Amino acid sequence: MKKFLQEIKADIKFKGAGPGQKLTESAGEKAPKGKPNQLALQHPRQGPTDEAQMAAAAALARLEQRQPRARGPVSQDSIRNQVRKELQAEATVGGSPEAPGSNMVPEAKEGSTNLLVPGVYFTCPLTGAILRKDQRDTHIKEAILSHFSTDPVAASIMKIHTFNKDRDRVKLGVDTIAKYLDNIHLHPEEEKYQKIKLQNKVFQERINCLEGTHEFFEAIGFQKALLPVPDQEGPEEFYVLSETALTQPQSLERHKEQLLSAEPVRATLARQRRVFRPSPLASQFDVPADFFNLTAEEVKREQRLRAEAVERLSVLRTKAMREKEEQREMRKYSYTLLRVRLPDGCLLQGTFYARERVAALYTFVREALQNDWLPFELLASGGQKLSEDENLAFNECGLVPSALLTFSWDAAVLEDIRAAGAEPDSSLLKPELLSAIEKLS
Repeated sequence: MKKFLQEIKADIKFKGAGPGQKLTESAGEKAPKGKPNQLALQHPRQGPTDEAQMAAAAALARLEQRQPRARGPVSQDSIRNQVRKELQAEATVGGSPEAPGSNMVPEAKEGSTNLLVPGVYFTCPLTGAILRKDQRDTHIKEAILSHFSTDPVAASIMKIHTFNKDRDRVKLGVDTIAKYLDNIHLHPEEEKYQKIKLQNKVFQERINCLEGTHEFFEAIGFQKALLPVPDQEGPEEFYVLSETALTQPQSLERHKEQLLSAEPVRATLARQRRVFRPSPLASQFDVPADFFNLTAEEVKREQRLRAEAVERLSVLRTKAMREKEEQREMRKYSYTLLRVRLPDGCLLQGTFYARERVAALYTFVREALQNDWLPFELLASGGQKLSEDENLAFNECGLVPSALLTFSWDAAVLEDIRAAGAEPDSSLLKPELLSAIEKLS
C-alpha cells in the first residue's frame, strides 16, 4: 500500500510539472508561445447594477438549495485525496504557506478589504460599554465597585459571585451565609443567632476567604463589635445584627434569596450585526486572529509538526479516526463569523461562540425579520438543513471559523401563502437594518 501511494504521488507530481522541453534548451531560453502583445484601446467595463446583483445572488441561493448532498468518496478516491493533502502539506513545509487546504491562521493585512470584523468584542451588562477581550474583567470589576454607592447589597452580591472564580467554594460560602440568615428568621428571639464570631472555624474557612462577604454582612445590617467570650480573658470580634435590621425580617429573607439566585456578571459576546447588499463575495471570509484559540505562531508550529508526520498519516484511517481528528481541528476556534443569505440576496452577518447552539442563530435571524413569527429554515452548503431543535454546537456542525448559510421559508408556509394568491415579501429585514445596509467589498 505504501508503495502504491508513492507511485500515485510521483504520477501527480509528474503531471503537474507542465510541458517538457529539450535537454539542450535551458528554461530561460524557451520563448513563450502566442502572439506578440498588441496595443489596443480598451474601454472600462461597467459593473453590474444592483438589480443584476440581487437577481444573481437569488439564483445562486436557489441553486445551492437544489444541490444534493455530496456522496462520500470511494476507497480509491479517498486514497487520492489523502495523497493530495499530503502533497499540499509538503508544499507548506517547502515555503508555500498559502497552499490550498492549509489551516494556518489568516493574518490581517494592511488594506485588507474582506476583514469585515475588526476583532471579537463584548458588551458589559452593567454599563453597556463595548469591550475587547482583554478589557472585560477589569471593566466589570470597576463597574461593580462603582455600584456600591447606589445599592451596596446588590453590589456585594455581584462581587461575591463575580470576583471569586472557584464556583464550588462560592456555593459553599453562600449556603453558609443563607444558613446564618435562616437561623435569625426562624429564631428571632434567640440572641445567639444574631451574632457571628469572626474567628469561628466555619466562618474563616467558608466565608472570610471570599471577596465581598464582609461588604454583604455590613450592607444587610450587621455591625462589627468586640464582645466578651465566656471562659476567655480578652474579647473577640463579632458581627452583630443591628436593631433596625431585626425589625425588618422580610428584608433579610429577600437579601438571602437574592444571594442564592445570583449569577456571576459576565460580558456578553457582541454580535456585531451587519447587513450587506447582494454580492458575489458572500462566501469569502477573512477573520481576525481573535477567532482562534491558538495564536498564529502556535497554529503554524502545529501545521509544521503535522507536515513532518505526513508519511505516518498516509495510511488509511477508519471513520472514527477521521471524525476524532476533525473534532480536534474544530476545537481550535473560539468564535465563528456567520452570514445568512436571504431570498433577495441580502446578507445578514453576526459573530457567535463556536460552542453556541444552532438555536442561537435562529434567534439572531428572527430578531432581524419584519415578520418574526413566520417559520423558516436555514441551510448549510450542499442543502443540509440545520434544525433549530437539534442540540448541536456550531463547531460540531463544521460551521467554524466562518460559514455562509441560506435562508428559506418553511415549505408548508410558502405553499399556504401562494395558495392564497400572494407572494412572500421581497424585503424581509426590519427597516432600521435596511437603512444601514452596506456594500460587501
